[in-house]
Amino acid sequence: MDDRALIEALRSGDSQAPCLLIERFQGVVFGLCLRMMGHRHDAEDVMQETFVRALRGIAGFDAERPVRPWLLGIAANRCRTALGHRARRPGLTESAEDRIDHRPGLADPDDLAGELERALALLRPEYRMVFALFHEQNLAYEEIAEAVDRPIGTVKTWLHRARAELAEHLTRRGVHC
Repeated sequence: MDDRALIEALRSGDSQAPCLLIERFQGVVFGLCLRMMGHRHDAEDVMQETFVRALRGIAGFDAERPVRPWLLGIAANRCRTALGHRARRPGLTESAEDRIDHRPGLADPDDLAGELERALALLRPEYRMVFALFHEQNLAYEEIAEAVDRPIGTVKTWLHRARAELAEHLTRRGVHC
């Protein structure tokens, strides 16, 4: 079943359609939520909220558009909201900076993935979000701009800044880009 048929099945009340939507897109939605939230439990909560919102709003969705960027846009908005709530609850969570080991010379040349995770955790949420949408979800600039409701120029700027900050963090940790 293609995306258009799936949307029609959801609109017509097919009881299997919500399961198909979730099965098809839960991996990409969860990946973005985990990257943005940094904690599995929070990512699962936001992912669930994303699908609830999508199912509630399916009647207003333009079936001519692709579903994946639309869902990722909902997920990105839910993540931003959740991160905002988290920031207003002081002392309940540790910051990404607190989880990073700052001792010099600890960069393991064989653990590039770990170093990249540490560096990504230090990025501003909007930079991390566009980085994940571009590099992990393979969305085009236009799709990212639509998903995050920002102009394409802003998306390009955020992505450029994310890459520059990642390179700086990695270099500081002894990983040469």
